[in-house]
Amino acid sequence: MKVQWTKFIIVLVLYLIFLFWVKSWLGLIVVPFIYDAYISKKINWQWWKDSSGPVRFIMSWVDAIIFALIAVYFINIFFFQNYVIPSSSLEKSLLRGDYLFVSKMSYGPRIPQTPLTMPLTQHTLPIFNSKSYIEWPQWDYRRVKGFGDVQLNDIVVFNYPAGDTVMMADKYQAQDYYETCYAFGMDAYGNKVKHDSLTSQQQWDFYQKVLAEGAKVVKDNPGEFGIVDSRPTDRRENYVKRCVGLPGQTLQIKEKIVYLDGKPNKEPDNVQYSYKVSFNKALSAIEWQNMINPLQEELGITNEDLSGAYIPLTKRAAEELAKHTKLVEEVKMVTDADMADQGKTYPVTANTGWTRDNYGPIWIPAKGKSIKLTMDNIAVYERPIRVYEGNELEVKNGKIFINGKETTEYTFKMDYYWMMGDNRHNSLDSRYWGFVPEDHVVGKPIFIWLSINPENVGSKIRWKRLFNMVDNIK
Repeated sequence: MKVQWTKFIIVLVLYLIFLFWVKSWLGLIVVPFIYDAYISKKINWQWWKDSSGPVRFIMSWVDAIIFALIAVYFINIFFFQNYVIPSSSLEKSLLRGDYLFVSKMSYGPRIPQTPLTMPLTQHTLPIFNSKSYIEWPQWDYRRVKGFGDVQLNDIVVFNYPAGDTVMMADKYQAQDYYETCYAFGMDAYGNKVKHDSLTSQQQWDFYQKVLAEGAKVVKDNPGEFGIVDSRPTDRRENYVKRCVGLPGQTLQIKEKIVYLDGKPNKEPDNVQYSYKVSFNKALSAIEWQNMINPLQEELGITNEDLSGAYIPLTKRAAEELAKHTKLVEEVKMVTDADMADQGKTYPVTANTGWTRDNYGPIWIPAKGKSIKLTMDNIAVYERPIRVYEGNELEVKNGKIFINGKETTEYTFKMDYYWMMGDNRHNSLDSRYWGFVPEDHVVGKPIFIWLSINPENVGSKIRWKRLFNMVDNIK
């Protein structure tokens, strides 16, 4: 009994420390069960051990699997989680196929909004293609104290903000619902008005109508798009980008350079832009292949890069490629004029004239800070006010109403961040879907524990990237 009491006291103290950390004293209802497991033993927790044959064999596996799933559930929520880089938006800082160890402790773990979920899934059960979580109960956002806050130029994992509404058909789940609605709405109304001639109120009315018409097209065609559904914050897709703007800062992009409060922010060492590369047309296919192959590994050019109209390159890679005059005739960075069809930048409900290379200025909301609301900026702050902070917002006759009351000012309840990929011309980021609220922040990547090259079969594992610290990637 002395040993049992010692075990009980150790487990109880650790559990109470955990409850103090998460500030959830509701967990005290578990204490009697801990006492019973170690001391009173009134409940036969392992009744199956007294059985024989297949019952004992099956239940021993069930017991082990349940214990493992519960352990994984709590570890993933409060301590760390694995994440794989699915796209090229952060290349060449992080590469497709990099597996990251993501710390929940760096910024403080979130208490789950949807606590009843299947471990090791984000939102969908494989095979069954159904929700992997139960929507009840829904808990309010709360974050446990961690080691620090998001810092400028941190690489951050977060839930996709525009993923609050999704189309459930397999081929559309990864697409932005609002971009899809905008595209269909513009097909119906886009050519009927001269956008530059609209007043602020007329712009608001026009774009609200565009989105409503696009949403109608999507919802009226469930056979094509699937059922339109909503997802809780913690069940939205995980994204990873670099934080280039903090709460309270004014961000502007001028000729590709990010400015914060009027001062240029340091670009990442491996920042990429798209280049138009004119290859020597006199070369045969074999000659071209023999010249480009050794350069691919040296300059980090993938087969996917070569298949597009433009090639994403770092400044160093562009300069090195230009030196190979037998292979290339010209290496030129593309401009806004070269790529007119860039997609609609945020906010989609305004005709700002902003592009991915020349954007803003835009003030990033900060918790407890207020902003004057006008018809010139309401489209920018509508989504944080209405969607992320749960208010009703209407615009009538040039006047703004929040929760039924006319207002000219709003005080934000959360901090917000501006996230961008290092592959600047191949990244769907805050320039397209806006601010990232603090309740969407998942964690901070610490190191690369595995890196698999999705293209090169000969060297499948990128051994040199293993256990590289993400903080060293600037």
